[in-house]
Amino acid sequence: MKKFNLMLIFVLTALLGFGQKSFYDFTVKDIEGNNFDMANLKGQKVLVVNTASKCGLTPQYEALEALYKKYGGEKFVIIGFPANNFLSQEPGSNDEIAEFCQRNYGVSFPMMAKISVKGSDMAPIYHWLTEKSLNGLEDSSVAWNFQKYMIDENGRLVGSVSPKTAPDSPKIVSWIEGK
Repeated sequence: MKKFNLMLIFVLTALLGFGQKSFYDFTVKDIEGNNFDMANLKGQKVLVVNTASKCGLTPQYEALEALYKKYGGEKFVIIGFPANNFLSQEPGSNDEIAEFCQRNYGVSFPMMAKISVKGSDMAPIYHWLTEKSLNGLEDSSVAWNFQKYMIDENGRLVGSVSPKTAPDSPKIVSWIEGK
């Protein structure tokens, strides 16, 4: 009977989502090596983007920065996660990536330390972004550099956008504006 009760508690916990992490439960390293606590973003919409410096989509940094300048602040933030998972298109160190982003695109939105966004060494935050059992919304895989994940003001995943979709696309802008 004791085993049955424990199993019932486990099943109910899983079904009701108790213990399920939110975006705010993660702490990562920023590009300078400091802890970056996602809980500090409570109340903001967050666009999470895996980035790369030597990709055909790298010019999206310009549109990301423009989006951040237009909407960034107390209600919206962009978080960049450099990753070298696709054809070694982000080979640089964190210092080199930061310098590249600043010099070429004037990036002012928060950039995190380089991580892995797929495979056996995938960062925990990307497990959460890509696994329905963790995020409660959908399973997905990171298709390429500049895939975008939308997190609402309560730390819940609300959608993802393909890498080729421009950061200033109607889907992203209407989500930011709450339309």
